[in-house]
Amino acid sequence: MTEAAAPALSVALSVVVPVYNGAGTVGELVDALRGLDIEGGLEIVLVVDCSPDNSLDVCKQLAAEPGAPVTVLSLSRNFGEHNAVMAGLAQARGAFAITMDDDLQNPPGEVKRLFEHARDGNYDAVYTYYAEKQHAAWRNLGSRFTNWCADRLIDKPPGLYLSSFRCISAFVRERITASYEGPYPYVDGLVFQVTQNVGRLQVDHLPRVEGRSNYTLRRLIRLWLSMFLNFSVMPLRLATLFGLGFGALGALAAVIVVVEAIISDKPPQGWASLMVAVLVLAGVQLVVVGLIGEYLGRMFLAVNRKPQYLVREVFYRGDGGLRIERPKVDTRAAGQPHREPSRGES
Repeated sequence: MTEAAAPALSVALSVVVPVYNGAGTVGELVDALRGLDIEGGLEIVLVVDCSPDNSLDVCKQLAAEPGAPVTVLSLSRNFGEHNAVMAGLAQARGAFAITMDDDLQNPPGEVKRLFEHARDGNYDAVYTYYAEKQHAAWRNLGSRFTNWCADRLIDKPPGLYLSSFRCISAFVRERITASYEGPYPYVDGLVFQVTQNVGRLQVDHLPRVEGRSNYTLRRLIRLWLSMFLNFSVMPLRLATLFGLGFGALGALAAVIVVVEAIISDKPPQGWASLMVAVLVLAGVQLVVVGLIGEYLGRMFLAVNRKPQYLVREVFYRGDGGLRIERPKVDTRAAGQPHREPSRGES
């Protein structure tokens, strides 16, 4: 597979925004980002994750307009937020990269604060946290559960809140985009595999401007599984401990039954308790088998090179108007895909 050299660092900050059903908000977001005074320059990378609305047309129009450069990646299908973020990070050229959503719940004005906090503090990564989150109660509960699991499954500093509004250095960005080829990325897990030099910054969190969150319960469970299974073998160790525990419990019960049969005239009682034990053990076995199957299934898909993302087209402003690049090799493997530019399109 052909690889191109990583692009030189040409700006101080890259802002990577995955776009899905964001046609109504991404324009305001880009206008606000272009109005920021970033020392060293700013670029914006919009990753349109096969959005069903006209987000791609809106993003192409933004790319053609004057101001801070906007690069638009059009993915061939919906891969999910973390896959889209990985595509944007692979395209970014900044000394630092900030990832944020397209829904304006993170004020664009906080971008400069976050960038300067990471730069001046010489952090490899900075995560934001909120005094009050403007999300639904069930989603806040899910976030707390995910962070609780992350404290125990991945090498995360205790108490650090995992936010999608984060800043990472070029050092971290280059290594996570080059090192992970699998189809189930979890950006935070990849960051903590590279560095522990992590800071935190409190920022505002605003109510959603329009529409509703694109994260359904199903998508949140899929994301949680990526964190739960891809970056730790602890689930397998827990399955082993469950097996040992229930095995010891079964052995103890067997001893009790034998002793009761020896010292009592009556046959051992307890058909109902026996059936409960059988059902519980069968359930535990199925869970463990399913857990092992999930690991094997992900390994199978990775070995068969299920793509992390596929970039159909790249749009950016050129001398003659909007230009298009069509990747020669679209499949994300290691490093940057080699792209062969086409003729400009105005």
